[in-house]
Amino acid sequence: MALGKKIRQLREELGMSQAQLSSQGALSQGYLSQLENDEVQNPSAAVIFRLAQALHIDPRVLMQAAGYHHMVNGTDEEEYEVTVDPELLRFLARFPREQQMHLLRLLEGLDQQKQQVEETPQPAAPSAIEREGRSRAGVPTGG
Repeated sequence: MALGKKIRQLREELGMSQAQLSSQGALSQGYLSQLENDEVQNPSAAVIFRLAQALHIDPRVLMQAAGYHHMVNGTDEEEYEVTVDPELLRFLARFPREQQMHLLRLLEGLDQQKQQVEETPQPAAPSAIEREGRSRAGVPTGG
């Protein structure tokens, strides 16, 4: 598949507009349109890597579609795995970049709170024998 068709296919699968992808890929919408229409010969590796990052895919997919087979068929057998749910990516792609960053900061804050709670030692619950001993001594059992 040609590079332009591959970019368009991936962009549409994510539900992204050209404006969104061009913004996240740090290139002009006009240049993205030219890429998608296969009007650009030999785009730079930097452009391909930025687009791959914005599309959340292995850059080798776009490199191969662009005809850079010598860079794709190296000895590195490591697989690139996208660990983000595509539905989540489609949802987030609808928001402007500023709102995406706000959501990211919110999620990072929630993650930090969760880690703090997990790291806080929890007091051991009193055993049934300890509760029985406290109740006989007139000490409230708290439960």
